[in-house]
Amino acid sequence: MIRNKFLSLPTHLTVVFSSMLGCLTLAACSQQQAHVKPTLLPQQAIPVDSHMPEKPVVYQVFTRLFGNTNTANIPWGSAAENGVGKFNDFTPKALQAIKTLGVTHMWYTGVLHHAVVLPESVNGITSDDPDVVKGRAGSPYAIKDYYNVNPDLAQDPQHRLQEFSQLITRTHQAGMKVVIDIVPNHVARNYHSISMPEGVTNFGENDDTSVAYARDNNFYYVTNEAFSVPLSSEYQPLGGQAHALADGQFNEYPAKWTGNGARAAQPDINDWYETVKVNYGVKPDGSYDFPTLPDDFAHKSTAEHYAFWQQHRLPSSWYKFREIVYFWLEQGVDGFRYDMAEMVPVEFWSFLNSSIKIKNPNAFLLAEVYNPTLYRPYIQQGKMDYLYDKVGFYDSLKALMQQTGSAKQVISAHRSVQDIAPHMLHFLENHDEQRIASPEFVGDAHMGKPAMVVSHLISQSPSMLYFGQTVGEDGSENAGFGQPSRTSIFDYVGVPAHQAWMNNGAFDGEMLSDEQRALRQFYEILMSLNKAPAVAHGQLGQVSLQTASDTARQRVMAFTREHAQQQLLVVSNFDAKQNHTVTVKLPVSWQSREGLPVTDLLKAHANSQVDATGHITVTLAPRESVVYQKED
Repeated sequence: MIRNKFLSLPTHLTVVFSSMLGCLTLAACSQQQAHVKPTLLPQQAIPVDSHMPEKPVVYQVFTRLFGNTNTANIPWGSAAENGVGKFNDFTPKALQAIKTLGVTHMWYTGVLHHAVVLPESVNGITSDDPDVVKGRAGSPYAIKDYYNVNPDLAQDPQHRLQEFSQLITRTHQAGMKVVIDIVPNHVARNYHSISMPEGVTNFGENDDTSVAYARDNNFYYVTNEAFSVPLSSEYQPLGGQAHALADGQFNEYPAKWTGNGARAAQPDINDWYETVKVNYGVKPDGSYDFPTLPDDFAHKSTAEHYAFWQQHRLPSSWYKFREIVYFWLEQGVDGFRYDMAEMVPVEFWSFLNSSIKIKNPNAFLLAEVYNPTLYRPYIQQGKMDYLYDKVGFYDSLKALMQQTGSAKQVISAHRSVQDIAPHMLHFLENHDEQRIASPEFVGDAHMGKPAMVVSHLISQSPSMLYFGQTVGEDGSENAGFGQPSRTSIFDYVGVPAHQAWMNNGAFDGEMLSDEQRALRQFYEILMSLNKAPAVAHGQLGQVSLQTASDTARQRVMAFTREHAQQQLLVVSNFDAKQNHTVTVKLPVSWQSREGLPVTDLLKAHANSQVDATGHITVTLAPRESVVYQKED
């Protein structure tokens, strides 16, 4: 999760992994690893077994930005100046338009009530202090009240939870599930719920603040020292604009440890100073104040995990987060995306996720984990359904799109997690990553086409799309705190390419250019393949490229997906400039008879055929792909 305008993602991850508690948690988990609108394709062109579930497709949308039609985009602009989207913008028509992308799950990002700078307090909703808020609209990962939603998102802030409930209902009626964020590692520096149910206490309300650590304290403390706002010559809150609370002061005594684990009373400007770290019973020396899982629990069911934890009294924060997720399940939420899950002990995830699955066995649980050595522990012991396949697969695809990597490296990255591949969610964009069309990435949305073909079709893993991706949004706005290349999550801003598709609420793409419209159509055709048996359930097959130049071998990727009901051949040309003609040697299963016909499901190429020796030759233009289906 990008939290700081001063940090690129690799640096951000360095900060994460070097924070003391983060490293200790990673070490402990590593030890455990040893244990263990366009026309769609005709339906008949995509064989579907109605009894087989489709491959999940997650649509991540930054809720505050989705319905905003304002185009002012004034740096550091207020909601009144730059506009802000609402829950009500997700109309049935909007949701059905999203559904045409094969979407099964809507991840509404930035829903929970997070710290936000308001011009004044209204109806009991107070402004937060700009000195400890990043941006004017605020980071969605500095949660202020876990039992309510962001007042910016409601037509009537006093009834904001009801408006979100109505959105949940509309989403379900559109045939999609609802996912929201849970941020377990930290909360806003000024966390204070005004909406919590009876019997629930605020984080830190019962803490013993005279000690740095106690098992049932919700936070860690810098005893006998007051918090000081970090200083920087490069940054002023609100870009230097005046606000009654922007005085360089924030009252907190004693100071709490900062969200990334920094222990100083005055954190650095690069720290996650707007947040405080939650204590899960990990002592300052890294040892645990809770039971560890027995070695064989990597292979135990969620019911067995649940039963194990019922035997023990656990740190207070564990129960607080269980109360939070239960609250949202009762509101109709179908799953959660966990922010920086690796900074929280894997045992907590065993406890929380097994508790969730007892309530809703079909809950969708997705975690942000960047350390590959933790993938298996967090799936097996932590009972995560899905993890980001970022370090490895996404990074190698990005390098190939940028013409610095190779097809071989992508395949190698995928095969390194093939045993857990169905659990590894694939994406090309999200709120942390640069837009493909941004100059800082490749400056060409069409480079996302071969990459999305490979990302979506290489395995059974879920696929994710970020709003604006399918129409070539480039993230170039200078929003204020958020910088160009990534659509800002900290500011009030319009998203131009997405606004063109939205067409003032018509959601028909009429304002798109012909090029953008064609790109959107490509995505609709491609993503609809999530219903194909070979994509949802098939296995990866090996092929070899023959009579290909060295450049083609670097830039062209080919593989098959094999299923009893369907066989597919996928070939993608990642070269940004050159056509490539390649001959593909196919598996024995494709060599049943001479002249076997094949049909391109992407409709980019005419039908072709496999020769008597099991070869097929195809010429691909730059950034072009083919998905051939074997016709028996």
